[in-house]
Amino acid sequence: MSDSQNPPPEQQPDQPPYGTPPGGPPSGPPPGQPSYGPPSGAYPPPGPYPPGGQYPPGHYPPPGGYYAPPPPLAEHDARTWASAAHWAPLVLLIVTSGSLAWAAPLIIWLVFRHRSWLVDDQAKEALNFQITLVIAVIVGAITLVFIVGIIILVAALVLSIVCGIQGAIRANNGEPYRYPICIRFVK
Repeated sequence: MSDSQNPPPEQQPDQPPYGTPPGGPPSGPPPGQPSYGPPSGAYPPPGPYPPGGQYPPGHYPPPGGYYAPPPPLAEHDARTWASAAHWAPLVLLIVTSGSLAWAAPLIIWLVFRHRSWLVDDQAKEALNFQITLVIAVIVGAITLVFIVGIIILVAALVLSIVCGIQGAIRANNGEPYRYPICIRFVK
């Protein structure tokens, strides 16, 4: 087909081209539509930042960051969490075959260390003991070919149970407990 066979469409001189409303470009939303832009009652647009990071009084976080420090634990709560740092590894010893027994005192220490001196001290002590037990289990597993590996593994299991129970009882009474065999990695 050639251009001679299709004549161009005729436009009437008083009609605007297709897509343009009569009278020029649109000046607002179609009739019956809400207007665009920020809704009424919205926040004003942000202003420029103050030079040099100087904020006017009342427009900056309080000293120490955005959040206030957590309140200290009540004494019975502190004793409960300190005790949990000792008995939770025993539960994880059963549930995870000992592979994650170190996780409970670590989590308790990270969450509550700033809220109670007792929880801070006892969770660190339990964590250090669990790390010592991991090392003992690795040494026992390596030396399993010899009889000494079995003795090391049994001793680690017995120490974990006996000392964990003793530590939980002492911490529940509000007394600090020290494990008899413990390398203190976390101080």
